[in-house]
Amino acid sequence: MRSLFVLGFVLGMACGCGHKADTDPPQPGSGSGSGSAPDDDQREQQRFDSERRPDKIVEALAIGPGSRVADIGAGSGLLTVHLARAVAPNGRVIATDIDGTVLDLLAARLKKAGLSQVVERRVVGADHPELEEGAYDAILLAEVDHFFPDPAAWLREAAKALKPEGRIVISNRVYHRAQAIAAAKKAGLVLKSESNPVATHYIAVFVVGK
Repeated sequence: MRSLFVLGFVLGMACGCGHKADTDPPQPGSGSGSGSAPDDDQREQQRFDSERRPDKIVEALAIGPGSRVADIGAGSGLLTVHLARAVAPNGRVIATDIDGTVLDLLAARLKKAGLSQVVERRVVGADHPELEEGAYDAILLAEVDHFFPDPAAWLREAAKALKPEGRIVISNRVYHRAQAIAAAKKAGLVLKSESNPVATHYIAVFVVGK
């Protein structure tokens, strides 16, 4: 089962599942691949921004210049660029993924946006956050928490990486909501707020229970 999970997770991340609507049809020649037109990435970003409202995710994270945020399952970076702009110039985004190849696509996107210096790429395992304890203002999981072998255990470990007033934000499709809420409660997290900026997705903000 674990090998099947990892394979599925890799394939999902390679398609940008964390930061791209999973109903998007494949776009031949799009992205950062060879032979793509110079504006392909821009069109992909504009479509993502229109469909997913990343501004609302940044708002939920409550981050700003100087903040330190972890972007879990960052994929090709469609959300990461927004996080980087929010924390620049002296903040830091740790962009994690289990696939180093897709993080190379993220690096190319950040370079075009002039944000490479703000983001650290980090290849991690599928079942552990691999984040420093007490170091993060916010941790974002965008369309990724349902891939974890044990979501509650993952969230419990991730909570250790938060600063005292830090938050974990989960954004996913609405049909994954019940699983995420249950896992967060089991992990000792408390739901602080929730919104539905687009009909297909929810954004839930969690803090560590006192």
